[in-house]
Amino acid sequence: MSEIMPCPHCGRDMTVTPDFLGQVVMCPHCGKQMSIPPLHRRPKESPGSYEGPRIDPPSYLLHAILVTIFCCNPFGVVAIAFAAQVNAKLMAQDYVGANYVSEHARNWCWVSFVCGLVLWTIGILVYVLGHY
Repeated sequence: MSEIMPCPHCGRDMTVTPDFLGQVVMCPHCGKQMSIPPLHRRPKESPGSYEGPRIDPPSYLLHAILVTIFCCNPFGVVAIAFAAQVNAKLMAQDYVGANYVSEHARNWCWVSFVCGLVLWTIGILVYVLGHY
């Protein structure tokens, strides 16, 4: 792939091939030396400019259903509501929104699990201590 570049001294166009990029060459028309800058520089990557493969966030829908059934219903329903939105946001290519609702679904699953664990523990203690 060759590029056409004007000579800075005489202004006439000359053809530059990739072999000349970043080197000092002589203009074929006026004979003066000129440096050929690299035409295709790779831009510096900024910290937020990673363009690698995108990993979709998990929906946590199964987790939300399980904690709703076995742990704490009110908080589990909230987890299901957030988990159900993840795939819809991914289909709409709203990746920021998908990450947001995925994190909330995960957090509400944990809240439901901990509350269920506390309630089950209290229930078992009341049952055991009530028989004595």
